[in-house]
Amino acid sequence: MNVSTILIILLIGAFATYFSGDKLASKVALLFSLAALGCSIVLLNNYNAGENISVINSWITQPKISFALNADGLGLAMVLLTAALTPIIIFSSFGNEYRNSKAFYGLILFMAFAMTGTFLASDGLLYYIFWELALIPIYFIALIWGNGDAEERRKAVVKFFIYTLAGSLFMLTAFIYLSQKANGSFLIEDLYKVQLSACEQFWIFLAFFLAYAIKIPIIPFHTWQANVYQKAPTVGTMLLSGIMLKMGLYSVIRWQLPIAPLAAKEYMYIFIALGIAGVIYGSIVALRQNDLKKLLAYSSLAHVGLIAAGSYTLTLDGLRGAVLQMIAHGFVVVGLFFAAEVIFRRFETREIAELGGIRTQSPKFTSMFLILVLASVALPSTFNFVGEFTVLYSLSQINIWFAILGGTTIILGAYYMLRMFQHVMLGETNSKTFADVSLNEGISFAVIIAVLLFFGFYPKPITDLITPSLETILQVINKN
Repeated sequence: MNVSTILIILLIGAFATYFSGDKLASKVALLFSLAALGCSIVLLNNYNAGENISVINSWITQPKISFALNADGLGLAMVLLTAALTPIIIFSSFGNEYRNSKAFYGLILFMAFAMTGTFLASDGLLYYIFWELALIPIYFIALIWGNGDAEERRKAVVKFFIYTLAGSLFMLTAFIYLSQKANGSFLIEDLYKVQLSACEQFWIFLAFFLAYAIKIPIIPFHTWQANVYQKAPTVGTMLLSGIMLKMGLYSVIRWQLPIAPLAAKEYMYIFIALGIAGVIYGSIVALRQNDLKKLLAYSSLAHVGLIAAGSYTLTLDGLRGAVLQMIAHGFVVVGLFFAAEVIFRRFETREIAELGGIRTQSPKFTSMFLILVLASVALPSTFNFVGEFTVLYSLSQINIWFAILGGTTIILGAYYMLRMFQHVMLGETNSKTFADVSLNEGISFAVIIAVLLFFGFYPKPITDLITPSLETILQVINKN
């Protein structure tokens, strides 16, 4: 099977969903997303069988741009994350009604297409095109189908769009400069070979950092995040937090560190410190939130700060822990935002002060929500523990204080997440009726929890998949 097949499925699926009409749109979108998941599993089997899963065709001769896709272990891990979460997100939305649903679900598949392309692209300009394409559908999803006051929503979404687009322009400038040094080529293997001075590497590194820090986000480039997460429909928030921010974290490892390794080594402590600052800041601000989605947004900020810190350690443990935590965070944050949506469907509020007493009405939902909360705080035997422990271990190899400060995510995270659980789920029976979880809600939760528990006990398949790619990237970094 050709690696481009998954992109074709998602792109055709986006158009087929739109033309299927509002009544069938959700089901058609789910069908194509499951087909893409099946395709990604076939690609994984081919990769494990030793096949070279890549495509490279000349696309534009001047400048020299290739339609180049490559699926190594790292890229496949991110493609599998996207392919697995997309049908879960679509299926979880079946409890909501959306006006013009054909456009809504079509945009979801188009966004999955762009994000998958970002993880597979091995030509810098092709990668940039996919990177920018992913921004378009989430802009419309958040703007048209979002929550709250229309004017406030518009301001939040436009700010996010401008921030992200502005950061990406710095990255594009870096790619153009690098291609001139690589005889006009944008291919990643040619860009890796470019010899840059320390000064040149600093500016290239900074240009990439601005694009990725906004997307992830890393403080102080995070100011768009909480409002957009709150204003976007829950499906949009899931796409942003579960998959889209991983584009930035993945790109740090794939593009930024190997292309500018001298700068990465020189300024390592600064960028690790920024990541850890995000851990502490996100956790403290989360403590003060009364809106459930905003609390989860700042919790996500804290967790991705730790992932970024692990990436910048330039160690195998740091990179491996970061990727493991990316995947684990993707599943748990989608599960938590879906839980917030289930509560909103019943109570029509996300204000924590107005909730409570759900446990007495819905023990099943309470149990599933508790598992997600415990996974979020990295309880041993959950997938998040594996990645978080590995990242903290890598930080201790650089400086023990980084590990101690980074570990505050466990302490503070446990405090604000368990306190939130207590206020939302426990207490006296709420005057509003909380219906027990429906079949499709239960299936969505069960799949997410199964992944978190399975890989919490047995992370070896993912570790074995990503390690060779990360070792290759570290070899490129350490050549300079």
